Amino acid sequence: MSNIKKFRIKSFKKKDVILKLDRLSFKYGRKIILDNLNLELGYGQILGLLGPNGVGKSTIFNLIIGLLSPSYGSVIIESKNINNYPIYQRTIAFKIGFVPQNGGYFHDLTVYENLKAIAEIVIENLSYREEKINSLISKFELDSIRDIKADFLSGGQKKKLVIALALLSDPKILLLDEPFAALDVMTIKILQEIIVDLQSVNNISIILCDHQARDLLACVDTAVIINNGKVIAQGTPADLLQNIEARRAYFGDSFKIS
Repeated sequence: MSNIKKFRIKSFKKKDVILKLDRLSFKYGRKIILDNLNLELGYGQILGLLGPNGVGKSTIFNLIIGLLSPSYGSVIIESKNINNYPIYQRTIAFKIGFVPQNGGYFHDLTVYENLKAIAEIVIENLSYREEKINSLISKFELDSIRDIKADFLSGGQKKKLVIALALLSDPKILLLDEPFAALDVMTIKILQEIIVDLQSVNNISIILCDHQARDLLACVDTAVIINNGKVIAQGTPADLLQNIEARRAYFGDSFKIS
């Protein structure tokens, strides 16, 4: 994508924050992965995370969903500290959806069976359950492959399936871990349009991280650069490209969006 998505959401006041990471720190043995990191996600915002390999982007997602516990600091959703909530309670009570970089589906089940399996857990109403499944199959244009086992899908089809699975519980917050990895240009463009549509139509607050900086910057409202366990730069895509610290730590002097 050569055009940066226009920055539609002009500001996020404190009352508009849905997710806050407050002085978040995480150690793995003696290695400090995150060091007193502060980050905020606004209602209806698409926020991108960028940084070198091993800087802690996936760790941030694992701390938000509860797979890891912080060494220090808090994960706060709608002003409530959720540090002590287990994974399943966070998913249901705080409406968190997660799309991992790899997997996230049942390999030996069809597209429809995958959706039905998760829907049986997160949707109690039987009639609405079937309606939601069919709606997502239609939304992500999975009709022609609904009876194909997930193992036989293309990379883009698998990614759309996993996003659909994450949407079954009607999340308020959606986390996307490297959604553009190993995908072709046209599939990336389709996913970018899906992500923006989830914001504009479903009003979902989204955080995504990816090593494909150009593709990420094309569909976010704001982005942050993480280095040495801290946020060292943040702003709109256009602002970040002019930020000296961002260029020094991540983009380099030759990086251009087109």
